[in-house]
Amino acid sequence: MSSTSVNSANTSKDKDSKEKDKDKESGADGDNFDQFDDDEPELHYGATASGRKRIFSKELRCMMFGFGDDQNPYTESVDLLEDLVIEYITDMTHTAMETGRTGRVQVEDIVFLVRKDQRKFTRVKDLLTMNEELKKARKAFDEVKYAGVS
Repeated sequence: MSSTSVNSANTSKDKDSKEKDKDKESGADGDNFDQFDDDEPELHYGATASGRKRIFSKELRCMMFGFGDDQNPYTESVDLLEDLVIEYITDMTHTAMETGRTGRVQVEDIVFLVRKDQRKFTRVKDLLTMNEELKKARKAFDEVKYAGVS
């Protein structure tokens, strides 16, 4: 065996060992699964253990305080209330999808579903009226804004 063949053999062994070291660092060899502890789920701010993000927590805390609860209510209470709100919205949405045009939710379907509850019906009508007034005001503002430009 010549010295060049020995050097090339050593060089290929070095390359193989470097590739194995890279594989070990990246965890590709399969022996590195104990690196992270997955016993407890990682909770992000505004998330639950089930992974669902809490989207109404801040508003619910303010509402609870407004209705006489402590300024900082228990997280469990807020989570429970949010679960109830999400469940109500989901049920209403599913029912609305089945009511009018199947597979679509329209404003009229929601109005139809709350028509027997006078408080909800009045609130929905007020919000729809306010929405229309805001649209008209925005349109008038944009017309004045663009009329002054030219």
